[in-house]
Amino acid sequence: MRYEKFDIKCEGSQEKAALYVYLLDHSGEIMIEERPMIVICPGGGYEWTSDREAEMIAVQFLSMGYHAAVLRYSVKPAVFPTANLELGKSITLIREHKEDWCVADDKVVVCGFSAGGHMAASYCMFWNQGWMAEKLGVCAEVLRPNGMILGYPVITSGEYAHHDSIKNLLGEEYEAKKEQMSLEKCVNADVPRCFIWHTYEDDVVPVQNSIMLVDALTKAKIPTEFHMFTKGGHGLSIANRMTKNQWFGVEPTCQPWVNLVHTWMETWCI
Repeated sequence: MRYEKFDIKCEGSQEKAALYVYLLDHSGEIMIEERPMIVICPGGGYEWTSDREAEMIAVQFLSMGYHAAVLRYSVKPAVFPTANLELGKSITLIREHKEDWCVADDKVVVCGFSAGGHMAASYCMFWNQGWMAEKLGVCAEVLRPNGMILGYPVITSGEYAHHDSIKNLLGEEYEAKKEQMSLEKCVNADVPRCFIWHTYEDDVVPVQNSIMLVDALTKAKIPTEFHMFTKGGHGLSIANRMTKNQWFGVEPTCQPWVNLVHTWMETWCI
């Protein structure tokens, strides 16, 4: 396996903004020429990027036979669209190296958790807007995501919002722009296929965030798979002892999401 770190700097980026890339070795013994790439955006309320939703998530996808990358994107006091641009630059970098890294150009998937889910989802809704390609100096098609994986995502800025995440994202422009960051209202025909999971008991980011997004996606005829687990609070990551902290993190009934997303990937990646 190859492991590399790349600085990902755009207008407004923080010094720590970086992409950590995990690449499975190409082997003549294995009849796979190209692999999907999963770009992971950890949560943290746009205030930090969680270790619990970073490398351990990458390991899950590596074990499925996919390449993975973790984006440590800029957070508060950086504001929108800095993190989106960093994700766009990361996807551009991946496609620039697709031959050397053996990445399938049509299988670049963004994955996000909590506020990282908001960032990933907003990218998937805004990538085709001219301002992003213009700021990054690329054609829009280079920025296209081919799939979206969301775990207990922040979506709405309305009744069921995690307001601190949206405030951290927008800073002083919170009141003026919060409506634009209510992503259930931003779904369009160029949003990629989607896998979402959430828990009924989430008392930090209510499950209505995912339900509202699923409703918008299905109305737009975007292929969508959604799993709502009965038990479990917020921020579970892989929901076992490998990502637990001193307060929470183990919920056996939610652990199947990893196998479910693997099956979802395999249905269109073969």
